Amino acid sequence: MNEFVTDLSILQITDLHILPCLNETLLGINTEHYFLAVLKLALAENGPFDLILVTGDLAQDPSQESYLRILQHLEATHIPCICLPGNHDDVQLMLQIFNTSLVNCRKQILIGNWQLIFLNSQIQGAPGGRLSNQELYFLNDCLGSHPDKYALIAVHHHCLETKSAWMDTMIIENNLALWAIINKYPKVKIITNGHIHQLMDIEHQGVRVLGTPSTCFQFKPGSPKFSLDDIAAPGYRQITLSSGGSIQTFISRLPEPLQDLQIDSLGY
Repeated sequence: MNEFVTDLSILQITDLHILPCLNETLLGINTEHYFLAVLKLALAENGPFDLILVTGDLAQDPSQESYLRILQHLEATHIPCICLPGNHDDVQLMLQIFNTSLVNCRKQILIGNWQLIFLNSQIQGAPGGRLSNQELYFLNDCLGSHPDKYALIAVHHHCLETKSAWMDTMIIENNLALWAIINKYPKVKIITNGHIHQLMDIEHQGVRVLGTPSTCFQFKPGSPKFSLDDIAAPGYRQITLSSGGSIQTFISRLPEPLQDLQIDSLGY
């Protein structure tokens, strides 16, 4: 993806929570069924896209079987796809399986007047987020090497509070270090994340910060403790980046909320 485009159309999907066995359920629902339903909806409504961005928690309990099925589904779209790790993912297994010319775990894309930067916020064995020094150095190097390009940063964990107390215990714990780097580069236009299973759209220090619905269950906004939203349906985010640096984005959801959703804890 190194050719110039007037507008870059991105499909963001996130928090698939695919299980090892086909037709297995989580909280009473078949997460793979809803992942495919959301993907089908997105392609029907707004496809084809220039890029699919999967911002983490591809698997609930990572396995070769679940990742291979996800790979098969993504490759069937014939659209380039970048996969980021979430707190539930196995980074090494992802790097091994999502390693094709079409679907992979690249860290940076330069295209037209934009650069897209993909960060790993996983703390191995923990639900919360942190950007390692290596990730922060990488971000600073990308931005410093291409100061003329507008920048989109994608990461799994959120870098601003959601106002859900339990969720905000898992915010990127060194988010101030992230913002210190971003503040040096005025062409950073957008940060988009997964993990929060709900909407976010905040302007912060000149940067638009977005959160995107999960392709399966949603978390109830503003909740002090773990709580599922039994009204909001699975969905996706569409992002259009213009060559002049402007951003257009919207959310679209399946027409009906989840059926047979069971309120339980996921161990967050």
